[in-house]
Amino acid sequence: MQNFIFISPNFPTNYWQFCRELKNNGMNVLGIGDQPYDELKPELKDSLNEYYKVGSLENYDEVYRAVAFFIFKYGRIDWLESNNEYWLERDAALRTDFHITSGFQTEDMPRIKYKSKMKEYYRKAGIATARYHMVDDLNGCKAFIKQVGYPVVVKPDNGVGASDTYKLSNDEELKTFLAYKAENHPDVSYIMEEFVHAEVNSYDAIIDASGNPIFEAGNVSPMSIMDIVNDNDNSIYYIIKDLPEDTRAAGRAVVKSFGVKSRFVHFEFFRMTENQASMGEKGQIVALEVNMRPCGGFTPDMINFARSTNVYKIWADMIAFGGTDMPVGEHYYCPFVGRRDGKNFVYSHEQIMQKYQKNMKMVDRIPDALSGAMGNQMYVATFSTREEMEQFYSDVLAVTDGDAAAAQAALSQVLALGEPTKALTPKPNLSPAVKPTTAVTKTPTRAVTKTSRKGRK
Repeated sequence: MQNFIFISPNFPTNYWQFCRELKNNGMNVLGIGDQPYDELKPELKDSLNEYYKVGSLENYDEVYRAVAFFIFKYGRIDWLESNNEYWLERDAALRTDFHITSGFQTEDMPRIKYKSKMKEYYRKAGIATARYHMVDDLNGCKAFIKQVGYPVVVKPDNGVGASDTYKLSNDEELKTFLAYKAENHPDVSYIMEEFVHAEVNSYDAIIDASGNPIFEAGNVSPMSIMDIVNDNDNSIYYIIKDLPEDTRAAGRAVVKSFGVKSRFVHFEFFRMTENQASMGEKGQIVALEVNMRPCGGFTPDMINFARSTNVYKIWADMIAFGGTDMPVGEHYYCPFVGRRDGKNFVYSHEQIMQKYQKNMKMVDRIPDALSGAMGNQMYVATFSTREEMEQFYSDVLAVTDGDAAAAQAALSQVLALGEPTKALTPKPNLSPAVKPTTAVTKTPTRAVTKTSRKGRK
């Protein structure tokens, strides 16, 4: 029996399903986390052979001792994973220290965690990248900006998601950022990149031990996560019904360039929404960043809904058997909407549920740890056509205050980017489909257990 250590199996809250499928495949699943055992979901308890609670997953010595205990009790560890961006470096350090060879080692981390170092491997794959500059002083940054022009984007070179990411549009904002960095993060390395006018398209895949994809999908994020976080806005993204061939080709090239094996990956690309002389033409794929783990939050479940399959099982089959016989069924669009608390929406929660009850797949409050990038109230549904999906977005996000017409026009423009490999078709009327027949009411807020772990979409 193979021994598999799963780091932080309780967060994100849906990751117990990875453990369940591993255990179903006959593996000895050993969890290490900092949540008390009695507070774990019953489904997670049933999916683990044993659980070791540490005081803090941030304390490497504690986690090291937990791994050592499992080795003493069960013997050699075959696999160690968290499938979580926040713990990738910790996972690699533990594999290196305990000679677990079935995953990235500490020496591999720079090229998969530092945005500046990813660019070399993207170029080897033949994919364009945005010009960049490592943030130094005012003169150095202004010299770079003189080449590329405003706006520019600055973010930690080794960061998670869109955290601490800013768009700078003039010299005053640049000076403000440099002062902020000097005071708050003097030792953190930041990268400055030219701004790319684009939407984010992803390549989500499960890669076998030979570096070949055994499952592929993708999502589209028409709105920048950076803007969602910084502007406290609603969040939308969707699993695309059929993966575009250029995204598939780019994703496979990056898998080869980075030497990915035995992993669930989430690669992000820009799809340009206008011509940019330094990078190419509208519609072209440009590199953004690699994430050597599943797309975060509830995306694995959304992929399941969009492909009528089970990616938790496909991944676990790859780990246990090297491949899978899990079928993939009918394809759908699967949109996510994260409503932000405090906005006056045209349709109440009850009205949205009544209209789309046949389409809804997940409805819940979003954990505080994810709400910055994903909103507070989530809706996930499936639709056979883009037109149905666009109307769903329109209904869920329609507001009564401010310039509602302008908001609807902006949403229409965002969604009008359309299918990257098909000709654009006339867009449907994106005004709310039916006026409310009952009073708009506030959705009651259910208690959410706050966790201390970080997670990203």
